[in-house]
Amino acid sequence: MRRASTVEKETIQITTIEDLTGVFESIASTQVAKVKNKVELSGEFFQLLWSRYRSIRVDPKTQITNRGGADKNGKNAFVIISAEAGLSGDIDLRLIETMMQNYDAKTTDIIVLGSHGANQLTQRGIHFERFFQVPETDKYIDVSPVIKAVMPYSNIVVYYEEYVSLGVQEIKSIDLISSMKSLSETDATETDIMTAADTIFEPSLDEIAERMEMTMMTIALSQTILESSLAQAASRFNSMAVAKKRATELLVDYHLEFHRAKRSESDRRLREVMISIKKKKAHARGAR
Repeated sequence: MRRASTVEKETIQITTIEDLTGVFESIASTQVAKVKNKVELSGEFFQLLWSRYRSIRVDPKTQITNRGGADKNGKNAFVIISAEAGLSGDIDLRLIETMMQNYDAKTTDIIVLGSHGANQLTQRGIHFERFFQVPETDKYIDVSPVIKAVMPYSNIVVYYEEYVSLGVQEIKSIDLISSMKSLSETDATETDIMTAADTIFEPSLDEIAERMEMTMMTIALSQTILESSLAQAASRFNSMAVAKKRATELLVDYHLEFHRAKRSESDRRLREVMISIKKKKAHARGAR
């Protein structure tokens, strides 16, 4: 049996871990509430912008959905949005595994957001073309460097983590170009359409549509970053909750072990005292 002093030191360490996981759990809970509100607002803004865009009569085939010069050696681009650090459970690992199911190094370049995802790929020996830090969701999300990096590709698929509930997070993917093309063609027959025939546009109608499409791509990517941040915060909350529960359970075991060790040491000292007394008595009888 271990000494009580050793058990006591480890108990203090486990108590510290329990306190830290409790703090991280609280921070993650606050982050979930904060980011969830931003996700909802971002979604509402995208829908508002889309309703304005679809009222413009443009041919989807001439816009961003058919960028003639956008072809980087005929390759596709996979954009993966991971966390900047660990403590978020296995969600980034699941993200990488999902992306790998469709990845072909000969036809696809990988662009990574988040150092945790970059580290996961490096450990697996998987090359990625570009790396970006995840923009802070507490501030304005500037994704223009990422948009600039992906624009030369004709097909852009974003893999991200979606918040379903506090206990459930899923891995999702979205094809930025195809999804916009689909929406454009679906809404092509909408009424109350503005056209160049009956409205004066400055700059041109196509330029306005292209600018709006770029803006919507930016918002869509920002939305996925917010979704990923929300899912990561929820996953971190769950991980910290599990870690805290485990630490609490360990403390119970350590307290029991500590008391058993103390009792054992007390019993041993008592036996030593009794043996010492018996020896003294035997020595006294021998002296007589």
